[in-house]
Amino acid sequence: MQPNFEVIRPRGVLDLTQANQLRDQVNELINAGASTVVINLEEVTFMDSSGLAALVIALKTIRAAGKQLYVCCLNAQVKMLFELTNMTKIFEIFETQDEAVQTLGTT
Repeated sequence: MQPNFEVIRPRGVLDLTQANQLRDQVNELINAGASTVVINLEEVTFMDSSGLAALVIALKTIRAAGKQLYVCCLNAQVKMLFELTNMTKIFEIFETQDEAVQTLGTT
């Protein structure tokens, strides 16, 4: 059985403004019954600490609801931010969205 998953695709700079939008999107998807959320960061050109905090809050929200969160498609700047803050140990990260979606069928 394929889990009910949804993909969020933030664009541009993931800062305080977009961070609030991301949190709202995650809450809406969880309330709508999504069992898994994939956050595709392919179109994020830059992420600051507010954006990273939004991802951490999203992860906590999703885990508290008994759901799953995957992150995929990190560019070099975002990947470096994740590595410097040890978020690579906290988030399940995939190179591509297809890899994340394939994992859904095996969890």
